[in-house]
Amino acid sequence: MDHNFLTGHQIAAARTLANMTQKDLADRANISVPTLKRMEGTKGEIVAMSNNARAVRGALENAGVVFLSDGETTSGGPGVRLRDRQS
Repeated sequence: MDHNFLTGHQIAAARTLANMTQKDLADRANISVPTLKRMEGTKGEIVAMSNNARAVRGALENAGVVFLSDGETTSGGPGVRLRDRQS
């Protein structure tokens, strides 16, 4: 799986784990809330300008989220978790 692959569900789950509202994440990623809503509502891989996807991923990673590729999770498929606080 591509390292930059993101699904709408991953973004929504990551945002929830990071305890952010859509506005919080949109502000941190410097994108609009409607753009974020479209990204989160996408089934499967997000289709967005690559700079928007990188900005969202970066903002979430800065908040402590780790994105998991297919095969890195116990149930298979992409996922998210919070970084170990000791890291």
